[in-house]
Amino acid sequence: MRHPRKEPFVFERAETRVPMEIPVVLDGHRRMPGLEATFTENVSTRGARVVSVRHWQKGDAVMFASRTGEFRSSARVAYCQPLHGEGYAVGVEFLDSQGRWVV
Repeated sequence: MRHPRKEPFVFERAETRVPMEIPVVLDGHRRMPGLEATFTENVSTRGARVVSVRHWQKGDAVMFASRTGEFRSSARVAYCQPLHGEGYAVGVEFLDSQGRWVV
């Protein structure tokens, strides 16, 4: 008996990501307190992918802000992936935004 072939799962984001390098700060790491000045790789209205020297856990709470001070948001870590070389790519989902974001 042959089983029907399953189609691969296709993940579609609710919105488009825009490649943009924006200077931001992260705060709230449990083991390494203090602000981390970094930048985004891509952005959307609901979140961003940032580069971090810190390893974050999925679900961690983080404060996210543009370095210009025009935008800040409490956020949660959606994923943390090691980059080739050093650092991590961290997906953050905005929870309580204040101010003007770039998208």
